[in-house]
Amino acid sequence: MRLVKTVISSLVICIALSALSPARAQHENVHIIFITHGQEGDTFWDIVQRGIAQAEQDFDLDIDYRSPTNFDLAEMAGLIDAAVREKPDGLIVSIPDPVVLGPSIKRAIDAGIPVISINSGSDEAERLGVIAHIGQAEYDAGFGAGLKMAKAGAKNAICLNQEVGNIALDLRCQGFTDGMMESGGKVRVLAVEALDPTAAAERIANVLISDQTIDSVLALGPTSLTPMLDGGRASNRQDTILFGTFDLSPEILRSIQDGDILFAIDQQPYLQGYLPVAYMILYLENLNTPGDPFVLTGPSFVTIDNVDRVIQLSIAGTR
Repeated sequence: MRLVKTVISSLVICIALSALSPARAQHENVHIIFITHGQEGDTFWDIVQRGIAQAEQDFDLDIDYRSPTNFDLAEMAGLIDAAVREKPDGLIVSIPDPVVLGPSIKRAIDAGIPVISINSGSDEAERLGVIAHIGQAEYDAGFGAGLKMAKAGAKNAICLNQEVGNIALDLRCQGFTDGMMESGGKVRVLAVEALDPTAAAERIANVLISDQTIDSVLALGPTSLTPMLDGGRASNRQDTILFGTFDLSPEILRSIQDGDILFAIDQQPYLQGYLPVAYMILYLENLNTPGDPFVLTGPSFVTIDNVDRVIQLSIAGTR
């Protein structure tokens, strides 16, 4: 039902923006800063930026996109503080850690800057006072993954966390654990270094070799996919392990098509880039806010049943 509301909300945005179309020429003077924790080269964030680029084109403006060099929360907080000093018309942020980033976000709001959040931080966004949060319910997505794994026969799983301290990823693993426990299964969280895929694959292989009862592995994003599959092959257990992942990439979609991965959870990053810009423009020009401050973009599951259609869309770089 909440996903249906999101679709309806998106249609309302289109209608509202059509009504405001005479103001489009003024958008070139609108200064919106967009700050995320996404890393350059991460296919997920590449798609987010394609959504931003489409919004720039549709609304005739330039978005000032920024992110830390690495997954560095202190650096990201500094980027937000610097943005506040620039006094933009609007600020869009991800919230991977509300404890570290919350004070900086509050300073933006206290300075009178409208803030919309995306991706991470769904559980804390409303408390911080943002206009809306656009993303998926991370715990629910993880829980659904646990149920799907258990239904496929999994009993003992690993949840790979490539960004320990990112609240969204922690919630995914917690939801996955609880979903598996519904059928009597169990989950171990394994921290991996996504920036060193060789070391990550070796660590995964060692765990799979040392515990032969492990029958399933969940990756939390595309950067963990290759280490997960390489670790399975290095342990010679690739044919006995059920693999699942969050998010989409060409490699993930091919792996589903080839039967190497059971499912991928899609949170539609394109929408996470596009919709916050649309909502911000509507707020700045007409004080419009969504009725539900949590605008869902997922989760939805991509499996062997629908992967061919999704692959066609991914060629355009929007899925």
